[in-house]
Amino acid sequence: MEKHKFRTIIVDDEAPARELLKRYIAEIPGVELIAECSNGFDAVKAISELHPEVVILDIQMPKLNGFEVIELLDELPYIIFSTAYDEFALKAFEVHAIDYLLKPYSLDRLKEAFQHIQNYFSKTQLQSLKEISTIVQSKNVPIERILVKEGAKVVIIPVDQIMYIEAQDDYAAIHSEDKVHLKQQRMAELEKILDSTKFVRIHRSYILNVEYLARIELYAKDSRVAILRDGTKLPISRSGYEKLKKQL
Repeated sequence: MEKHKFRTIIVDDEAPARELLKRYIAEIPGVELIAECSNGFDAVKAISELHPEVVILDIQMPKLNGFEVIELLDELPYIIFSTAYDEFALKAFEVHAIDYLLKPYSLDRLKEAFQHIQNYFSKTQLQSLKEISTIVQSKNVPIERILVKEGAKVVIIPVDQIMYIEAQDDYAAIHSEDKVHLKQQRMAELEKILDSTKFVRIHRSYILNVEYLARIELYAKDSRVAILRDGTKLPISRSGYEKLKKQL
């Protein structure tokens, strides 16, 4: 009987990096390359359709970066990051037992990554991967866009077009200039990765883009509302008002 092989997809926007990985994988028994992708959109499609066990994923890519690819996946394969990322990110991966290949890397280092998967990884560890991605992003530059998966379609919303975000049970309703999008993500996670000089948590249920604020009105004693440029009214909590005053 033939020994089981790890069905693997490689994702990297640089052709030389993909060619090197293909040569390496051909030298590793027990690993089968089933697809290669040059961008994040193709990666999401291929992973969703082919259900690989392992994805070697570049982080810094145009269109969709590695973190955004992970965010859009319904089921997570084993992820080996291929990255030239900063020291904090590498420490975060180490702490949470997620392997990474720091470019440039050797064939032996790739073999070691697959050995880690075989020996140590579990599905419960993988489920924390999306949370870890959020943590890593929050420690770097604020995000410039938010991705929302609507059926088979991915909607990209530039953050400067977001008026406010509203909590709705397990979802966040993202109110842009022309539409409302529902995203399954906690408000606390969004608050961490948005630019704190532009987005303020004015209430437990609302994050406001201060660029769309027209004025603040007193609603009752110690109670205020934010009036947006289009006339929308949002409640402001006491702690939210204190945070908002610092940005105005």
